[in-house]
Parts: sequence; structure tokens; C-alpha cells
Amino acid sequence: MKRPDLKSLDFAALWRGLTRPDVAGTDRVVPPTGFTAQLTLFSAAAMAFLAVFALALALATGRLAERWSTELAQTVTVRISAPPDQIDDQTVTVMEVLKTTPGIAQSKLLPDTDVEKLLEPWFGPDVPVEALPVPRLVEVTEAAEGFDAEALRLRLQGEAPGAVLDDHTRWREPLVSAANRLRVLGLISLLLIGATAGAMITLAAKASLAANGQVIKVLRLIGARDITIATAFVRRFTRRAAIGAAAGTVLGMGAIWLLPAADEAGAFLTGLGFQGWGWLWPLLIPLASAVIGFVATRWASLKMLREVR
Repeated sequence: MKRPDLKSLDFAALWRGLTRPDVAGTDRVVPPTGFTAQLTLFSAAAMAFLAVFALALALATGRLAERWSTELAQTVTVRISAPPDQIDDQTVTVMEVLKTTPGIAQSKLLPDTDVEKLLEPWFGPDVPVEALPVPRLVEVTEAAEGFDAEALRLRLQGEAPGAVLDDHTRWREPLVSAANRLRVLGLISLLLIGATAGAMITLAAKASLAANGQVIKVLRLIGARDITIATAFVRRFTRRAAIGAAAGTVLGMGAIWLLPAADEAGAFLTGLGFQGWGWLWPLLIPLASAVIGFVATRWASLKMLREVR
């Protein structure tokens, strides 16, 4: 980077800018161009872009875990597997047992068309359900107060030996746990992105301070305090961090907006992105970037000014 020409500096104007915060020339000692400015803008934009996706992942997996936990916890299934000459009688028995069980709001025997849809991902369309030894399925919706699953299991075992109660716990809990872990990973990613942005801004601020070493020495000779000199760097780098993060946030939100809809993307991407008021959350990223830039630059500036006397 080209060193500032000390002979061309207007020290009177520079001193007024450093000692009066309302003067626009407060950060005049910081070079407006060069690799430090480009590094700060690029790193802030890149980190903000990644932060949008990390935030979208955290919010989406949180919604997914809540939906799976709520919806699957309210439904259970009774599977009836019995010899052909007994399956009709056991089905009638199961339906009567479910009607008289406290805590069950509704029970419905799934027709062959619904069972065919359940088997379609594995066997393809037009599955001959009637020709296959497919068990009959009864979908049970529990009431708000819930029911005693163990008591119902024992009653079915005694009155309909071919009936098995499945409350989805065996595969529901791993799914909810996986979604919660993905949410935690998204939040950890946000913290790592913020730390990386702070490190990059710190390096850029130190490089700018090193390049302006002669200017800093002259300012000290005319009575400028370290906090006053540091303020000039803090303002410039905070502004750069906010501008870069705003650009990255806009690009990230645009990329999220262009993601395929849930019905086009499949089950894995269902709900990925922002919904409703959730679109306001990314707007906090430029503010957070400005805070990180302020803290990182202030710490780096004061630390380096104390070391260099």
C-alpha cells in the first residue's frame, strides 16, 4: 500500500476532525481505498451471505422438529395381521376396543387406496393391495388428555392377538432429535461465522494501522490521544462492515427466495428458508456485523497503539 504523503496533510483540518466528532473528516487518517477496504467489504459480505443460510437452516429445522413432535405425538397406528379367515373379525374387535378406550378421539380404518399410496414409494404405482398379504391399518387420533398406551396394548393382545399398537415413538424420537441437532449446528455455524468475520476485520484494521504508522506518530506529536486516533479507524471499519454485510444479506435472502418450493424440492428441503415474520431475522445481520466490526476494530486499534509508542 502507498504510504501517505506527510507533506500534503492538512494537520489543522485533521486535528479538528479528530477532536470534533461532528466533523466529517474524523476518519481521514484511514485510507479510503486499498486492500484493507476491499478485504473488509468482501469478508463482511461473504460472512453475511453464509449467515443467512445458517439462520435459515436453524429456523427451518426448529419448525420441522416442532411439527414432527406435535403431529406424530397425537397419532398412533394399529396394525392388524391375522389369517384371512380371522382378519375381518379381529378388525371389528379392534374398532370396538378403540371406541371404548378413554382418551381416543377418533379411529379410522385406512382404505386400500390409502394403503396403496403408502406402499407406492417402494412398489411403484398401481400396487395390487388386495393380492398382497398387507396388514390392515387403523389410524388413531388421541384426545388432548391422551390415553394409556400400555393398557391398550394389553387389551388388544387379549381380544385381538393379531393387532399391534404402534405409537411411532421408535422412529419419531430419532427424527426429532436429528432436527434439533441440525438446529444447534446452525446456531453454532452462526457463532463461527461471526468469529471469522471479527478475525478478518481485526487483521484488516491492524494492517491499516501499520500502514499509517507515520501519520499516527505525527498525531501523537500534536497531542492526539490513542482513543481519539482509534475512533477514526473504528468509524471507518464499522461502516465498511455494515455496508458489506448489507450487500451479502440481500444476496443471501435472494438466494433463499429462489430455492424451489417444498412440493418441488421433496421432503428433505420441506420448509427450508424463512416464513412470514421470519424474513425480518436476516435484517439483523448487518447490525450484528457492524457491532462485530466496532468491537474488533476498537480492540485491535487500542491494543496496537499501546504496543507501538
